[in-house]
Amino acid sequence: MRSKLLWIALAAIVLVAAGWWFLVRAEDDAPPTVQTVEVVHTYPHDPLAFTQGLFFEDGALFEGTGEEGTSGIRKVKLDTGEVLAQRELPLPYFGEGIVGWKDKLYQLSWKDQKGFIYNRADFTPKGEFPYPGEGWGLTHDGKSVIMSDGTPELRFLDPETLKQQRTLKVTANGCPVEELNELEWIDGEIWANIWRTDLIARIDPTTGKVKGFVDVAALGPANPDVDEVPNGIAYDAAAKRIFVTGKMWPELYEVRVSSKPPTGAASDQAAALMRCPAN
Repeated sequence: MRSKLLWIALAAIVLVAAGWWFLVRAEDDAPPTVQTVEVVHTYPHDPLAFTQGLFFEDGALFEGTGEEGTSGIRKVKLDTGEVLAQRELPLPYFGEGIVGWKDKLYQLSWKDQKGFIYNRADFTPKGEFPYPGEGWGLTHDGKSVIMSDGTPELRFLDPETLKQQRTLKVTANGCPVEELNELEWIDGEIWANIWRTDLIARIDPTTGKVKGFVDVAALGPANPDVDEVPNGIAYDAAAKRIFVTGKMWPELYEVRVSSKPPTGAASDQAAALMRCPAN
């Protein structure tokens, strides 16, 4: 009798474990949903800044700007938008993503396969570093610098040597996600603007799967030009504040994720990203 009861108990445990596994697997395989944002606070932002990189540290915003002839890095006072310090990037470089690491600041260029190293305190140049392909966005997870290059793959770099450690393919519903742009590390996730959309992808840094999309279509200029796209995510980890802006946007927004339904445009964009292109 005891043996029979033991087998029944073991069978019950196996069934429960199997059910839990299938539930977790189903959740992992579910298509990512689209969330919206609510504006907590609005701050001024330079409407001439072609924003390519953004992060928040030491109580200030650090911003990298692009376009040939107007590229550079700057430190900005959040409340007023005042530029506290800046350094221009000389021609012919087109500035891209930036990230802070210890006492240094790294900046990418778009097509020149060259990055720049600065002293973060005063933007004094400290060196350069090479990389293959294009440079788009940068962030870090405390262990590695994470870089986007316009493809579905993110590169993880040694933060001291900037040599590549590994790559991570980003997918949504099994489909590769192209044109990952500006990056930010937020509470264990990689957030990435997707160029030419109103979407931010929330990426699992282990699997590369998009856990969800954030719709920011309600932000920015009312009638934006073609280049005035969302690009720029910063996170104040101490106060749990998320900031977003865009290229040549006159405002920067502190936002929180909302349960309100997404816009039709963002839903359509997410659906398109989850339709794999035919081989």
